[in-house]
Amino acid sequence: MSVELKLARSNHVYCPSEAVEGKIIVKTQSSISHYGIRLNVKGSVNLQVRGGSAGVVESLYGVIRPIPILNRTVEVKSSGKIGSGTSEIPFSLNLRQRDGNSERFYETFHGANISIQYLVFVDISRGYLHKSLSATMEFIVESDKADLLQRPIPPEMVIFYITQDTQRHPLLPELKSGGFRVTGKVCTQCSLSCPINGELTVEASAVPIQSIDLQLFRVESILLGERIVTETSLIQTTQIADGDVCRNLTLPIYVMLPRLLTCPTTLAGPFSIEFKVAIVISFQSELSKLHKKSDPKTPRLWLAMETLPLELVRTK
Repeated sequence: MSVELKLARSNHVYCPSEAVEGKIIVKTQSSISHYGIRLNVKGSVNLQVRGGSAGVVESLYGVIRPIPILNRTVEVKSSGKIGSGTSEIPFSLNLRQRDGNSERFYETFHGANISIQYLVFVDISRGYLHKSLSATMEFIVESDKADLLQRPIPPEMVIFYITQDTQRHPLLPELKSGGFRVTGKVCTQCSLSCPINGELTVEASAVPIQSIDLQLFRVESILLGERIVTETSLIQTTQIADGDVCRNLTLPIYVMLPRLLTCPTTLAGPFSIEFKVAIVISFQSELSKLHKKSDPKTPRLWLAMETLPLELVRTK
């Protein structure tokens, strides 16, 4: 015998003002008795501090107590029997209470140290002599349309330029002497439903270019006692150009944002979730072949980069 949950929406996306609906599917070879079928919906912000992003004292804390968002239980059926074969039991559960309580819902997010997760559980109690049947499924929460901006925001473009003088780390001697210049613009405020767009131009370079990439980072901060522990981690890398591109040729930037790994920029009391983008120029060098698995946040002699803050919002 088995039990599973099937949500009414194939994409599993719901807003706080909506009801999570679906079916409880029970498969059994013979009829069984039960003492009630209960459905529970939980939402929480899970925080943890790892030793790599904090000191020795902070790492002892490990997992911090989760921040509850919601915890609601309904009885779908009272005690009774479930017939043999496949049975489908419909359910519906409101996320936001209708008594006026203003619960603070955060959008679903899966990060390195911060995870905002919403789960629906079903439990079929069968008494002391039999093991209960249970199943769990995650669903995704996005902001209510009433809380969103009335119109799509125009992307806020920021002009950037990358030269040997803008770098704070040592470069290859050929780059320091011969120089290079890359200019362009990229949006630093955009909707989650829109791509990061912009353009760049390689005006000059004394060393042939190997690759141009746009890297998306998340910046997770957690309030731990009187300190704020912050960790920056790479989400994705998108190649803008491969090889030594033509000079003075405008290259487009068009990068889709990954689902679940991004959310609206969130500045809460105990934690914050922010983002930034980096334009990374890799130059052809024999040294780069010796460090193929180098940390993307670590400056290298053959790399030049420009990092900009990125504000993400949800729009209608």
